[in-house]
Amino acid sequence: MDNDKIVSVLNDLIEISRDGANGFRTCAEDTHDAALQSYFENRAQSCAQAVNKLSAEVRRYGGDPDTGGTVTGTLHRAWVDLKTSLTSNDNLAVLEECERGEAAAVVAYENALREELPGNVRALLDQQYEGAKRNHDRVRQLRDTARHGNASPI
Repeated sequence: MDNDKIVSVLNDLIEISRDGANGFRTCAEDTHDAALQSYFENRAQSCAQAVNKLSAEVRRYGGDPDTGGTVTGTLHRAWVDLKTSLTSNDNLAVLEECERGEAAAVVAYENALREELPGNVRALLDQQYEGAKRNHDRVRQLRDTARHGNASPI
């Protein structure tokens, strides 16, 4: 795989990871549950660290790191804000939308890992993919707990 293709794959993941960081921040703002806010803020920081690592790899392969997220991510965050405002910042609504965003991140990493990548890039993406799956699974678990009527899923 040539460097331009590697940079393209990495930049796609930068976009989705930046969307994740922004999405988790939006979720933190849209819940009144202190434990959920803390969790979402922690996950936002983790996604931002992923962006930094991916950006370093893009530079290493001679490219310029993407500096924005996706249009879909922006629309998703607007939908999270709208939906939660209509449901009085309901934790379940926030968690449902957060879970959708994390599902998109998992798919993006799965698609990237189907590409022929250098070993060091594959190792980084494998590590970040596992983190995305953990985020998705944890958010889904929190969502399911909230669906069963628990006031604070954490």
